[in-house]
Amino acid sequence: MADARPLLGLKIVEFAGIGPAPYAGQLLADLGADVRVIDRPTRGEIGVAHSVDRRGKRSIVINLKAPEGKAIAGQLACWADVLIEGNRPGVMERLGLGPEPLMAKNPALIYARMTGWGQGGPRAQQAGHDINYLSLTGALHAMGDADRPPPPPLNLVGDFGGGSMFLIMGILSALYVARSTGKGQVVDAAIVDGVNSMMGMFHGLHAADNWGPERQSNWLDGGVPYYRCYRCADGRFMAVGAIEAKFFAEMLALLEISADDFGAQHSTSLHKGQMARLESVFAKKSMADWADVFAGSDACVTPVLTYEEVASDPHMAARAALTDVQGIKHPAVAPRMGATQLGTPPLDGADSVAILNELGVAGVEALLASGIVRQA
Repeated sequence: MADARPLLGLKIVEFAGIGPAPYAGQLLADLGADVRVIDRPTRGEIGVAHSVDRRGKRSIVINLKAPEGKAIAGQLACWADVLIEGNRPGVMERLGLGPEPLMAKNPALIYARMTGWGQGGPRAQQAGHDINYLSLTGALHAMGDADRPPPPPLNLVGDFGGGSMFLIMGILSALYVARSTGKGQVVDAAIVDGVNSMMGMFHGLHAADNWGPERQSNWLDGGVPYYRCYRCADGRFMAVGAIEAKFFAEMLALLEISADDFGAQHSTSLHKGQMARLESVFAKKSMADWADVFAGSDACVTPVLTYEEVASDPHMAARAALTDVQGIKHPAVAPRMGATQLGTPPLDGADSVAILNELGVAGVEALLASGIVRQA
């Protein structure tokens, strides 16, 4: 069967890193892009040789401190349609691999930069992580229980939502322009910018007096009885998202609670008592039992699974949500666009010689012997 992935032919060079930049590269590789990763001779603290975000890519290990190594990286940038890097502002410029010299040689190059704080601003040179970027956007303050500090969330919202997704949107938008004009451009994707953009809904709700700044006092932050999690008899949880009236009514019916006795859904004066009532009811059965009760219903009540349980859930299994690749569970390609296939993560430097030969680099044996390039 012919490979029909939509990004076949797109050429990307990615400078190895962690988090949002390599995940963006993975998603593009999943859809057919030829992604070549420039790995470092030694890994950092969090480097993982078989990370899922490396799947479908090819790896070349280059010592970028050596002039010859920088020259090879420059050749890869001339070959590429897109360059992805996630270093602090100024690092690539100090290596002589910033946008100006590379785009002078390859005017159509999309130079995609992924940072937490952005290329400019007072914090641009400061270290940070997902929790820090969320803290400046108002998103972190809105999460968690009212009487406790905001919890450190998984880095889905910042790194991958505000980071990777906006980076990819910038790349594809710039490619659209480059294909018609021949001119590339720099994409400055910052996690704070992406998350701030995603907060627009809440600024709008606030303007309409439908959202307040107090944590756990609103309809999407656990402040109402019909949108939160409840503990079951076995200590597991059910997620309740019965926002619409008809879904709320169906939930009460399946819980065998009289709607008249329970009270109006949106009566804030009743919410504390309603939460206590639902806590008491859900505590009577195990999560598995409640999952059976709500199976097939429109009540918007679902079990809270661990990531280890996802593959065996009937719906997720039917969609082949997870596949075993070299002993690691890999999420399916998303979005699904015709034929899809999972690549395997390369060892560091697995493709070094092949990539050098494809670029027409001379003296490959000498580069390997000197350690400027390393083959796995």
